[in-house]
Amino acid sequence: MTRRSKKIMWIVIAILAVILIGVLLSDVFDKAKNIAYSTFYEKLDSGEITSVKIDGFIWTGKAYDANGKLVETYKTIAFDGYGSADFINKLVEAGVTVKFVDPNESSIWERILPIVGVVVVALIFWAIMRSAAGGGSAAMNVGKSKANVQSNIKVRFTDVAGAEEEKEELQEVVEFLKSPKKFSNLGAKIPSGVLLVGPPGTGKTLFAKAVAGEAGVPFFSVSGSDFVEMYVGVGAKRVRDLFDLAKKNQPCIIFIDEIDAVGRRRGAGLGGGHDEREQTLNQILVQMDGFENSDGIIVMAATNREDILDPALLRPGRFDRRINVNLPDVKGREQILKVHARNKPMAADVNFKTVARITAGFSGAELANLLNEAAILAARAGKKLIGNLELYDGINKVLMGPAKRSRVVTESDKRCTAYHEAGHAILASLCEHCDPVHEVSIIPRGRAAGYTMTRPETDDNDVSYNKLVDNICMSLGGRVAEELVIKDITTGASADIQHVSEIARRMVTQWGMSDKLGLVAYDSDQPVFMGMEYGHQSRGGYSQETAAAIDAEVRRLVAEAHERAKKLLTENRSILDNMARVLVEKETIYNEEVSLLMKGASYKEVIEAMENAEESHRANPFVRVTATDKAHVIEDETEKVEETKTTEAVETVETSAEENTEDKE
Repeated sequence: MTRRSKKIMWIVIAILAVILIGVLLSDVFDKAKNIAYSTFYEKLDSGEITSVKIDGFIWTGKAYDANGKLVETYKTIAFDGYGSADFINKLVEAGVTVKFVDPNESSIWERILPIVGVVVVALIFWAIMRSAAGGGSAAMNVGKSKANVQSNIKVRFTDVAGAEEEKEELQEVVEFLKSPKKFSNLGAKIPSGVLLVGPPGTGKTLFAKAVAGEAGVPFFSVSGSDFVEMYVGVGAKRVRDLFDLAKKNQPCIIFIDEIDAVGRRRGAGLGGGHDEREQTLNQILVQMDGFENSDGIIVMAATNREDILDPALLRPGRFDRRINVNLPDVKGREQILKVHARNKPMAADVNFKTVARITAGFSGAELANLLNEAAILAARAGKKLIGNLELYDGINKVLMGPAKRSRVVTESDKRCTAYHEAGHAILASLCEHCDPVHEVSIIPRGRAAGYTMTRPETDDNDVSYNKLVDNICMSLGGRVAEELVIKDITTGASADIQHVSEIARRMVTQWGMSDKLGLVAYDSDQPVFMGMEYGHQSRGGYSQETAAAIDAEVRRLVAEAHERAKKLLTENRSILDNMARVLVEKETIYNEEVSLLMKGASYKEVIEAMENAEESHRANPFVRVTATDKAHVIEDETEKVEETKTTEAVETVETSAEENTEDKE
């Protein structure tokens, strides 16, 4: 219901309320005194009542004083209605003024109330119809399109950063919409559809809005799931309704977000041709390139699963262009950060190039979330500008979740976590093809008790065999450190084992990195379509012997990496002990501390270097940020670890290191 309709309805309700109150109060303000007929007759006979009004059985008499001032009004009910003619004549002869109310004449209320009743009924009927038209009744509105129509989009290409090639492709679509004759004179035909393909958060929806904003045309946006309903034929009806509405507003853009919800390959289910989703897809195919002409309509769609779309949807004439919107590179990330920082007060020393370098793999949405988290942290600390410290904490929060410094951690768990993360960090430093260690922490974040963060120096798309093998070795560093020091194994390495197993299996089955099995793909990332696979051979298409060989190769890769990790950590046991001792006391170390430890620096030398460097590096946490700085920003005393517990944990690690030295001797 629109605002105007609501206003009219409230006005009518107010009028009806006034009328109802008037009817109810008409008797309240009636000052006539009810008396018996005998008493009324006596007052007439005595001459007290000098004026009578007869309205059917109700007689109203008025008594006046000598000056003609009204003294009292009396009311009674007569037994003979309007009375006999003789009695009335006697009253007149006695000087009583007699007035009659015509029984055929209705009162004002009797005339108004029927009109009020008709108005109320009409208002109720009108409200029901308006509610049905506005979506209040699913049965009456089920076939209507749910598209959101926007006529004045404010988004422009300047609001989209980090994708210059994609802008160039879409700029031609804008020119088609602005100047169609420029292309039609040369025989060029406007594209029927543009499919935006890319990972989540890369700005596909933002690109569609930017095209509509640059062209200045209406923008119809709808989700793929909005077409499908429980009623048969509703999806196809909504598609027709959407395109009929778009044809009335040509030129325009129809944007279907997550089109894979309705555009999946036909024959992929067990419903056959009567499947409601397939009926909806058939109608989309017909509307995009069928018998009807829709040259002024461009259909834009977004998906991150192009591989499962129906081939008929991707052919020329329907989605003529497929634009891959990939994750931004380092230059693109810098531009995206600057776009999202336009309405935020940033400190003068913030360098977006540095932030972009260490945020490899971030999508545009994650970069926007990073700046938002940084702004929240700055506001929490009472700052007026967003600085490097908040940006650094924002990166950690986006990647690993918020720090949980208040979580109660036992000393045994802290010691185990310190050795676990130290094992990861040392192997990452020793393995040639691993990314540099950026941060090592035993502060719980998200579901992790601690973490070792490595950041790539370049945005490489291809990963080599040596890098994969080194990453497997590094991932097993935590478990190996537990085996060497704790002399036991814990559940803390479960995520590492899953990660290692997945990489090793994909190396064997998908990437052809096994000499024994050769360059054969035994698996793929394609989804399972039950209707297409039903009745066929097993999905892998290989024998049980081959499956056993695959399992053996996966175990071999992991076992070799495990032995390599054990050898490297055994040879560098002193570094492992020193790093664990530093972690227990400082909780978080960075690239500088890891480099000092790997060069043979002692535990005390690293602690002294950290204390000396805290103040000098406070202004630029991207070089080195300490846990003390973070606690200062958060300003939460509960997040600080008690000094006594820290001392006990350090002594425990020192004792372990001394025992290990004695064992060697």
